[in-house]
Amino acid sequence: MADTQTPIPVTLITGFLGAGKTTLLNRILTERHEERIAVIENEFGEAGIDHELLVQGEEQIVEMNNGCICCTVRGDLVRILGELAAKRSAGTLVFDRVVIETTGLADPGPVAQTFFVEPEVSSSYFLDAVLTLVDAKHAMQQLDEHGLAQEQVGFADRILISKSDLVPAQELAALQTRLARINPRAEQLPVHFGAAPLERLLDVRGFDLNAILDIEPGFLEDAHHSHDDAIASFAFRTEREFDRDLLSENLGALVLVYGKDMLRYKGILAVQGLPHRLNVQGVHMLLGAVPGRPWAADDRRASTMVFIGRNLPREVIERGLNDALVPEPTW
Repeated sequence: MADTQTPIPVTLITGFLGAGKTTLLNRILTERHEERIAVIENEFGEAGIDHELLVQGEEQIVEMNNGCICCTVRGDLVRILGELAAKRSAGTLVFDRVVIETTGLADPGPVAQTFFVEPEVSSSYFLDAVLTLVDAKHAMQQLDEHGLAQEQVGFADRILISKSDLVPAQELAALQTRLARINPRAEQLPVHFGAAPLERLLDVRGFDLNAILDIEPGFLEDAHHSHDDAIASFAFRTEREFDRDLLSENLGALVLVYGKDMLRYKGILAVQGLPHRLNVQGVHMLLGAVPGRPWAADDRRASTMVFIGRNLPREVIERGLNDALVPEPTW
């Protein structure tokens, strides 16, 4: 019997049109047959058909086809999640997790925010991860022509590359390099007709503020690239400590001004007077900070913060963070 007290993990599957989202969802439903999964499926248009293509088993499939999940039907998403949680709590419906498949034209940002700003949702669910499907055959053109495709990549916790067998190795390598520059924190995995290691896709806790943040120090060392993508990333690093009050003030100001263009940002910070790391993570205008691991006596109290966003003014953001550091002695 499902635990009705523990928050329900939610996986969000996104990706541009034709990338293979429904195929991946089918794979999850087939391979995780020991689990009961509630599926929320969003087709953009009056007559959705994807639910006809899904494996029919004990899972609960709820179709939303009167608009895009990230805008006109966000209220419907809140309602459906509330109804599912109420039925689960009452024992009339049993499921272990929720998988949401968005239309290829959906921005994952507002969907992710739903799990933080809607109390009736955040009390019953937690967003485990955003999985973004990328079509290797058409991704370069889509990334060139559609800012939304870049945003879907920028929001990912895992990037799943489909149709890689249809492109030469050199083109695939160029795509992987470009994806890594847009979002260096997301692991890239090949997916062939939905086949992917599910242990790397479920229970990721990519949005868990209490998870230990693992930021690779060298992921941005090679700055050369040939694409002018609106979505890009950069890292701020320092070996000076932050002043707690200045950090709150300056980071809050940056989020207030640039938050709408800041897709994901997270970091491990050393704050003066705190015996532990401060784990910071944000989604657009939503910013959270929780205690991390204690600093050991021989640890180097260094800070790293990663930003992924749309046309972010790197110099301004870095200046704001530098202004939040403990002033250096003048003597």
